[in-house]
Amino acid sequence: MTRSTDLIHHPYQPPAEFDAPQVGVFKASTVIFPNVAAMRTREWLNKSSYTYGLHGTPTTFTLEERLATLEGGTHCILTPSGLAAIAHVDLALLKAGDEVLIPDNAYGPNKALAEGELARFGIDHQFYDAMNPHDLSARITARTRLVWLEAAGSVSMEFPDLVALVQLCKARGVMCALDNTWGAGLAFNAFDLTPGQGDAPLGVDLTIHALTKYPSGGGDVLMGSIITRSDALAKTLKLSHMRMGTGVGANDAELLLRSLPSLALRYRAQDLAARQLAAWCQHQAAFVQVLHPALPGGPGHDHWERLCVTPKEPQGLAAGIFSVVVDSRFDAHQVDAFCDALRWFKIGYSWGGPMSLVVPYHLGAVRQLANAHLHAGRVVRFCIGLEAVQDLQDDLAQALRQLPT
Repeated sequence: MTRSTDLIHHPYQPPAEFDAPQVGVFKASTVIFPNVAAMRTREWLNKSSYTYGLHGTPTTFTLEERLATLEGGTHCILTPSGLAAIAHVDLALLKAGDEVLIPDNAYGPNKALAEGELARFGIDHQFYDAMNPHDLSARITARTRLVWLEAAGSVSMEFPDLVALVQLCKARGVMCALDNTWGAGLAFNAFDLTPGQGDAPLGVDLTIHALTKYPSGGGDVLMGSIITRSDALAKTLKLSHMRMGTGVGANDAELLLRSLPSLALRYRAQDLAARQLAAWCQHQAAFVQVLHPALPGGPGHDHWERLCVTPKEPQGLAAGIFSVVVDSRFDAHQVDAFCDALRWFKIGYSWGGPMSLVVPYHLGAVRQLANAHLHAGRVVRFCIGLEAVQDLQDDLAQALRQLPT
């Protein structure tokens, strides 16, 4: 045997008795079978064995199991991004002639996907007012197959009556999927929502999670997940996942596994910092409204309180994000200049990483329905990182001083 062949087929196998805090990183496209019978009989759908790198490795199986536990589900599928998870749900569960309902305050690319690709595929959509369950009820038709939910709403941070929305979907026999990125599996359990004392819990059919955000925590990984408790739904999603071939890289999975143990600590720290800054912003004359579900007076605060404040979490949990409505006397250029003047808040999308971010929005350009609960003015969203709160507050104060009086 030549040395080149020996290097490829070397017989050494390391001993199996190795354990460490971090999971091993298994990289593979090809998975080796001991014989043809094993190749023909191995099953990857239930994670009992391995067949091909795209269908799972010890690294990705471990990450899936931990994420399912985090969100209270039993099955997890990994996707290349949070938006890929949304798209996968739509494409796996909807067909031409079906209809999907999406909150008007949902993550913008979810709406754009419906207006673009889904419309081209013959799948209709409607946008509904997430703060009005009656509006959702009125829009459900015989063709409605899926209702998307989001808590809290994107940018404007309204917290809907999630229990009422899920109850409505269940009563009408329509599947519901929750974008659970904001809650991160920590603020509430989407699969065990309790309508009232003594009532049996109910839950969404599935969640998606942009793991890019809090589970990553570093602003350096793109990944998403789909989680469900339904065996039948999981099989449908997994088979579609196999056919579409949307896998994730082993090193990205490694980074997620390394970050998950600190998820709860980071989430709480960023939540606390955001509440302190949001409360300070309530006293600034340039801001006519502060949008944060955990603050009294925030849109949907009562819904957040009923769902997220529990005996185990008497203060409740909320993501480290809030928005402000800047007084309408300031025009778009002045609001942009305020954002440019910030030193520690960097201008950029996403959230959940160590660096605080800011983005100004013109909601009127991206919303189809009225937003009566929002004051007039431009909206600026702040995503709080891990900097010292006083430094961030000082930064906001110096940028505000640059606005004209």
